[in-house]
Amino acid sequence: MRESRLFHILYELLEHGQSTAPKLAAKFEVSVRTIYRDIDALSAAGIPIYAESGRNGGIRLMDDFTLNRTLFSTAEQQDILAALQSVAMMQNDHFTQVKQKMSALFHTQLPTWLEIDFSRWGMQESDHEKFIMLKTAILQCHKLCIIYVNSNGERSERIIEPYTLAYRSNAWYLKAYCTQKQGWRLFKLNRILSVNPLSEVYVPKAYDLPKEEVSPNVISLTLRFPATMAYRVYDEFNDSQVIQEKGGDLLVKAKMVQDDWLIAWLLSFGSAVSVLDPPQIKESLWQAAKKTYETHKP
Repeated sequence: MRESRLFHILYELLEHGQSTAPKLAAKFEVSVRTIYRDIDALSAAGIPIYAESGRNGGIRLMDDFTLNRTLFSTAEQQDILAALQSVAMMQNDHFTQVKQKMSALFHTQLPTWLEIDFSRWGMQESDHEKFIMLKTAILQCHKLCIIYVNSNGERSERIIEPYTLAYRSNAWYLKAYCTQKQGWRLFKLNRILSVNPLSEVYVPKAYDLPKEEVSPNVISLTLRFPATMAYRVYDEFNDSQVIQEKGGDLLVKAKMVQDDWLIAWLLSFGSAVSVLDPPQIKESLWQAAKKTYETHKP
């Protein structure tokens, strides 16, 4: 409690320039004598704080004092503010306030080189609302009832115990324990159609990796794309996985999980992708394309 009060006294002086012992005592609901003990503690810790008597006196910090001289380098300040700014982008009022306070403490402008928004185009309000509901349920250990669409387009109602929000490979995921399946599952946030908090709380369990995370069906994939697809190739793959051939085509070699999603993803390239290896993926892609043709042929 005292450490928190010392920090807030320091913030108060940095924000307003000066104060008086009676004002600080009233603000923090302690005695004037306690405030003077706090001032002595801050001074002993190396904070250049002093008191002046008289009509215009009060408790002050030395001019131009900033926390960076005692705790953080300029680079560390910017890292802290950037991290807080990225969290505040989720419209979290608490972190927005913390960000503003830290900026005042450092006497540093908020970094303008970074702008983060994890929401989808046109879905900002609903995505932020879903994120906040999930975060709240995780922190309060409340079960959730969700409607989820799997990779095959099948909808199901799940009762889950949410544990962790994770951002991986350009998407948000929720690690949760599914009560119907009696096991751990990884839910993609974009496929969670609705979230309903339940009053029932859960006792946290030790997290065990699902089998599909421990030993996924990984294959070595070799693909060829025309140069005109560079904008997508470099969005999806690391530069070390791409070889530019003499004619301009892009040869990609990567390890990926063999599942229905992979075939659907390859189909999204249309005729602009050629599967060179392995043969079973080429066959699966041909079968899927044939089925699509049969469905839509005149």
